[in-house]
Amino acid sequence: MREVYFIKQNKEKWLGIEQVIQGKIKKNPDDLSSLYINLINDLSFAQTYYPKSNTTVYLNHLSSQIFQKIYKTKRVEENRLLYFFKTEAPLLVYQYRRYLMYAFIFFILFTSIGVLSAIYDKDFTNIILGEGYVNETIENIKKGNAVGVYQSGSTWGSTIGIIFNNIGVGAKLYLYGIAGGIGTLYALLSNSVMLGSFQYFFYDYGALMDSARGIWLHGVFEIFSMVVEAMCGLILGASILFPKTLSRFNSFKSGFKDSFKIFLSTVPFTICAGIIEGYVTRHALKMPLILNLIIIFGSLVIIGFYYFIYPSIVYKKINTPTNDAIL
Repeated sequence: MREVYFIKQNKEKWLGIEQVIQGKIKKNPDDLSSLYINLINDLSFAQTYYPKSNTTVYLNHLSSQIFQKIYKTKRVEENRLLYFFKTEAPLLVYQYRRYLMYAFIFFILFTSIGVLSAIYDKDFTNIILGEGYVNETIENIKKGNAVGVYQSGSTWGSTIGIIFNNIGVGAKLYLYGIAGGIGTLYALLSNSVMLGSFQYFFYDYGALMDSARGIWLHGVFEIFSMVVEAMCGLILGASILFPKTLSRFNSFKSGFKDSFKIFLSTVPFTICAGIIEGYVTRHALKMPLILNLIIIFGSLVIIGFYYFIYPSIVYKKINTPTNDAIL
């Protein structure tokens, strides 16, 4: 069948599915499932006969949208909050997984810029971190207490302040994405350059290992969450710049709804990071090294599994054999 005839034959059906996705037409879960199966058949046909066509791209996008619609309207038998973290958020992470890859690429690039800038400009760290902070840290390093800056203030007071500060940073990384993603990249650049120059600063003073024992106790959750929040900002920006078959406004609404849910999934990790920084990091150099390593790598396994591996497990678990073409 020629592609033009294939499009002409199914155009009205596809436009109707778009209206269902946008909420203009209401369908019960059984009807949604029928539409989904029908659309999958069209997608399979297009992938076979028009693999590089825009029609195939369009049908793949439409299929992923109706797929999400089915699971949003499906009755949730378990606790709603548990369902959100156990199923809904991971499915969205899987759907937008390429944006997580983009965020990590930019994070590594920007952090490297911070390291190189600190190497070639000895005043760069003072400019980025502030001369007062740098001088205080140098004095702490000389005293053999590289993480001394984390020992000031009360534990509970520091924890609350840190949590709110980190949530604020994450909100900026996310919401700045409304500027087509450019604002998110700028915020990520600022934070990543600071991190890179900060770590090189300790290396330059021979205290990298001591600093890592303390900073990365809370830094794994904090920095990883920051990258996921940047991912959310990029999704928001892409929904405005690349609306695909939707109107720009409807694309933005869909992008905002999905990215906000992913953003919410980072909040528990941000809170954990604040608690660790407020209560544990101050004791980093007094702890046995093995305990530092258990917390650091344990945190990395937990958050890495949740965002990199678990979404694929959830998707494969709920996906039937006829859904293999999706996403």
